[in-house]
Amino acid sequence: MEKKLYTLLVYSENIAGILNQITAVFTRRQVNIESLNVSASSILNVHKYTITAWSDEEQINKITKAIEKKIDVVKADYYTDEQLFIHEVALFKISTPVLLDNPEVSRTIRRHDARMMEVNHTYSTVLLAGLTEDIADLFNKLNNFKCILQYTRCGRIAVTRSFDEPISDFLHEQDSKDND
Repeated sequence: MEKKLYTLLVYSENIAGILNQITAVFTRRQVNIESLNVSASSILNVHKYTITAWSDEEQINKITKAIEKKIDVVKADYYTDEQLFIHEVALFKISTPVLLDNPEVSRTIRRHDARMMEVNHTYSTVLLAGLTEDIADLFNKLNNFKCILQYTRCGRIAVTRSFDEPISDFLHEQDSKDND
């Protein structure tokens, strides 16, 4: 089967150890997590895990179902990139002397709509928010200039293209069942 990048959105209560339970599902199936971001969701006391992994649909479906069976997990779904609004953030620490000596470095930064955060005589920090491909492209170009001192990027953050957050619909359904 063809492997592609899937994004799982997992919603859970904020309980110690739940992240370990979720990642263990991937480990048992020998699927590597590409990126992971955990934050509060739009619902009070519910956290959102945004996880990306290369897999085929059959395997990612099994992983999603296994995660959803965890007691503290409220809801889990998987998506392709077309079904989501996706964003990442990267920080680049680059050499200021190289930046000042080569005007093409600053042009490259501007062409990518990146933002200079700090400039001092030793290093400069650059922030880029965007798609994975845009961040990788800027990294490759800056790397070619041999000016990168440090680099990091956050895990993917994503929201669905649907009107409501899927967890909201799920919780409304649960409330309806409980009130019947």
